[in-house]
Amino acid sequence: MTTSRTYGLVDRSVRSLVRCAAEVTHAAAVYLGIAVLVTVALSFVVPSLRDQSQQIHAALLVSLKPGNGTYDGAAYTLADRLSGGQLVLSSEAEAGAPDGAATPQTFVEALGALDAFSIPGVTKVQSQALRSYIARKYRIAHDVAGVLIHTVYAVAREKDLDPLLVLAVIAIESRYNPFAESHVGAQGLMQVMTRVHKDKFESFEGGPDAALNPIANIRVGSQILHDCIKRRGSVAGGLACYVGATGPSDGGYGAKVLAERRRLSLASGIPPRH
Repeated sequence: MTTSRTYGLVDRSVRSLVRCAAEVTHAAAVYLGIAVLVTVALSFVVPSLRDQSQQIHAALLVSLKPGNGTYDGAAYTLADRLSGGQLVLSSEAEAGAPDGAATPQTFVEALGALDAFSIPGVTKVQSQALRSYIARKYRIAHDVAGVLIHTVYAVAREKDLDPLLVLAVIAIESRYNPFAESHVGAQGLMQVMTRVHKDKFESFEGGPDAALNPIANIRVGSQILHDCIKRRGSVAGGLACYVGATGPSDGGYGAKVLAERRRLSLASGIPPRH
């Protein structure tokens, strides 16, 4: 009887050890499988992240380099030239700049000269209200918001666009993130399809990398928007064209942009152009 009890204890001990070994083996197999899956996933993801980081690095170098806004021979930067306190588009070859007028060449210089800017037809109170609304809602620096607003107004005036419409497109497309990129490759503030519009960046230093440069992106995106509105014959149609809608529905994109334009107008007191 004692022998039988001993055999029983040994049998239970062996079964317990086998069960523990099986559980350890199962857990090891699970963790090994996870490790293999992570390794495979990283083999696809890491090269893509490395390419994106290199692209952003190149764009930053282009954006911060003096003369980064070169376009068709013009020295066009985020704040190309101060003339009479207004942001104007002009070439380096043009003469007659008033004494003491600064010529910011980089984004940093544009920030430093921001207090001297004014927008024709927009009061200082309205400009400040617009800056505060965009900076607060989209969590960007107040001064950066000011430079982007003045840039949009300058480019929109050149392209005969409503500046509030362009600012609304930027809000919906990227939420004012100049390094935003969609899953289909649209880049920058206005989410320009760089591959499709590669030729439009040829005149900018850095070529396609300039899509992540705020000034280049605003200029090219505004040109595309202008062409779309002209082609479709209306703002609503132009917005549908801009987002790539080929049918009667744009998935609500136009309504979102126009709603944001109304909010920008109400927050600043600046009436939209129709």
